[in-house]
Amino acid sequence: MKRTVLIAAMLLAAACTPKEFTFVQMSDTQIGFLDSSEGYIHSDTLMQKAVAAVNALKPEVVFITGDLVNSASDTLQEAVFARNLAEIEAPAYLVPGNHDIRGYSREKHDAYVELRGYDRFAFMKEGCAFIGFDTNCIKDGATEAEEEQLEWLEEQFRQMKKARFCFVFIHCPIVREDIDEAEDYFNFSKEQRRRYLDLFKEYGVDAVFAGHTHCQYSTSIDGIGFYTASAVGNCLKHGIPGFHVVKVGGKGFEVIFVPTPGVNPESAKHQ
Repeated sequence: MKRTVLIAAMLLAAACTPKEFTFVQMSDTQIGFLDSSEGYIHSDTLMQKAVAAVNALKPEVVFITGDLVNSASDTLQEAVFARNLAEIEAPAYLVPGNHDIRGYSREKHDAYVELRGYDRFAFMKEGCAFIGFDTNCIKDGATEAEEEQLEWLEEQFRQMKKARFCFVFIHCPIVREDIDEAEDYFNFSKEQRRRYLDLFKEYGVDAVFAGHTHCQYSTSIDGIGFYTASAVGNCLKHGIPGFHVVKVGGKGFEVIFVPTPGVNPESAKHQ
């Protein structure tokens, strides 16, 4: 009888132990950016190598945080991106970047959604919440669209408030390194960053993943981790082509920036 009880207790404990898993954040594949090669073979190769490296890790899920192509109207760029996206073996979720919409309007937004199927997502996996949304309406001052999205976002947070970890995915970083850093093209305004930081604190967000800068940054503000991935495609300044690998355990998670194997960082800046 004691042995039966012990086995039952062990099985229950095993069932209650959160599963360890890995996910990947890629950003700014941006086919065609700083790429004058015929057929965008340079951008194509950079994404191919990143996809191969990610597939070798066998993550549970992959996120690509915007600027999927450099020009949304270029059908060849889209074809190159779509072919590489199809090679990702894990489920992949996307959010739009500024190059995917090119100045927010309802018409451009609707065209993006018609092509991709969605502009935001929210789901639970292994007890964790994963939420992605569009920063274009925020950065471009489309107030009505932002308020609609914000209402949706708060509802997702409410539904997932019991998640063991909550991860958010966006294109433009709220901040790169500091809450008081100067406002510019690569971050939110000070008013916007305060609004979203307060929202994330209220609902217990653990980490926010972004791109846009083509350089890698990381910081922590009020207990929330902010991770800006460098580009999978061509980089800027100190950027190195690569992606984030996130290892989620029972009591925490680890974010690791991984340079794309086989890519010379300098050759991925000056094409």
